[in-house]
Amino acid sequence: MAAPSSCLSRIGLAGLAVMGQNLALNIAEKGFPISVYNRTTSKVDETVERAKREGDLPLFGFHDPETFVNSIQKPRVIIMLVKAGVPVDQTIKTLSVYMEKGDCIIDGGNEWYENTERREKAMAELGLLYLGMGVSGGEEGARRGPSMMPGGSFEAYKNIEDILMKVAAQVPDSGPCVTYIGKGGSGNFVKMVHNGIEYGDMQLIAEAYDVLKSVGKLSNEELHHVFSEWNKGELLSFLIEITADIFKIKDDKGEGYLVDKVLDKTGMKGTGKWTVQQAADLSIAAPTIASSLDARFLSGLKKERVEAARIFKSGGFGDVLTDQVVNKEKLIDDVRQALYAAKICSYAQGMNLIRAKSIEQGWNLKLGELARIWKGGCIIRAVFLDRIKKAYDRNPDLANLLVDPEFAKEMIDRQSAWRRVVCLAINSGISTPGMSTSLAYFDTYRRARLPANLVQAQRDYFGAHTYERTDVTGSFHTEWFKIAKGSKI
Repeated sequence: MAAPSSCLSRIGLAGLAVMGQNLALNIAEKGFPISVYNRTTSKVDETVERAKREGDLPLFGFHDPETFVNSIQKPRVIIMLVKAGVPVDQTIKTLSVYMEKGDCIIDGGNEWYENTERREKAMAELGLLYLGMGVSGGEEGARRGPSMMPGGSFEAYKNIEDILMKVAAQVPDSGPCVTYIGKGGSGNFVKMVHNGIEYGDMQLIAEAYDVLKSVGKLSNEELHHVFSEWNKGELLSFLIEITADIFKIKDDKGEGYLVDKVLDKTGMKGTGKWTVQQAADLSIAAPTIASSLDARFLSGLKKERVEAARIFKSGGFGDVLTDQVVNKEKLIDDVRQALYAAKICSYAQGMNLIRAKSIEQGWNLKLGELARIWKGGCIIRAVFLDRIKKAYDRNPDLANLLVDPEFAKEMIDRQSAWRRVVCLAINSGISTPGMSTSLAYFDTYRRARLPANLVQAQRDYFGAHTYERTDVTGSFHTEWFKIAKGSKI
């Protein structure tokens, strides 16, 4: 179905996989006529049919790019939702030949931020505006209201602001979960770190599950109840909510629960790896996020792990080392506290990475505003994001979430339970890399003096890298080898 020439669409969307379809339907449902296009034309027809079924929405399908572009009112705004990389460049090439000066292209995929900056410059040479917009919330979020992170041309953002404000998730007392992030590839970068935090969050929840199941011997019914209860308090979040749901789903192809039949091998699409690489490039410690990535790598070694389990079991080394009796209620409460404390570390690391990149690039990002738009619609939405926002509102230059007075008190109150859980897991042979490395991050950050003095002395010994002193300013080098070999000690 084509839009009548007398009634051009307000916006266009190219790329009609499920995310694209759902976002297009969301836009149409909010009262904005939208044109859609996809290289595979059956997807166009499918989307048009959905629009009819879901309320006769003002959505118009096109099978060729030229009529698609010409169906949109000027200045044209077209959102792309296609696979990152080459497909984005191909789609831009296909559409831009029919676009005019002042028109705008928005990439809504998980793209590497430097690609967005390259494309923004290339589009500017053609007189076109460009935005890289992170979209979080999955398929359901795209349809009902996602969190959106647009960065790039501010003029382009203003052209579409009215649509984004209505299409985004709406949070009472907080507003739409969208804001102009900043210049260049900042929107994509912020979405990338959002996904890195998501990796950490999911890993920590999986570790909580493992300890409760493997050591506490909780059944799926009990786990469903525990996570449902947790979702009524400080851990209230989308990921805790869906975890509770997962534990109650029975297997439709056999006996028992579906979660127990899911292969323990986690996939990934690259944003977690990008986050860890950027953290390393910027010298920002992000061990919780890094450990979650390592856990995914190790999960992929399924055949090797099965063989390793056989070898170690033959040597008397079982899956769980000790079959100790634990107080379930006490364990559940300890794990809740450990999970919450470790989550704070994950968010702190992500926020520190965003700030470091913002300083490097001159983006002037507002961390409190990012916490606000993550409160609804996105995968990491959680009740405590409101408190993260307030922490940065109190002190925009806050060095680390851990030292905000409110969060510092919570870390102190929970650290004993956290340590009990990590020790129990270690003694039971249950790996908790996220919780363990988060605790190490906390313990390292809170100590005024570290054994780094010895490492620096070693560097000076073998490489003459020099060192600073605690009592005298300046840079020093010592002939450690000569002194040591000349010593009679």
